[in-house]
Amino acid sequence: MKTAVSIPDEVFEEAERLATRLQTSRSQLYARALSEFVARHDDDHLTSTMNQTIKEVGEAGEGVDDFTRNAAQQTLRRAEW
Repeated sequence: MKTAVSIPDEVFEEAERLATRLQTSRSQLYARALSEFVARHDDDHLTSTMNQTIKEVGEAGEGVDDFTRNAAQQTLRRAEW
């Protein structure tokens, strides 16, 4: 699908540099960026991902040693939500 959008000159210039560095087209760069943005803001996707993770590691960290539990907690505190 083709569409036209207006973006600030500075953002356009940064995107051009990034597309060159990643050796990708402007269209592919914008599609990837928008896709990641949408996924990051999709509450249902985030919830289902977290639920799947909990299911895979077990409720309340069953069988997880203290080091692993503490490392996971520190990682979650530093994660960008």
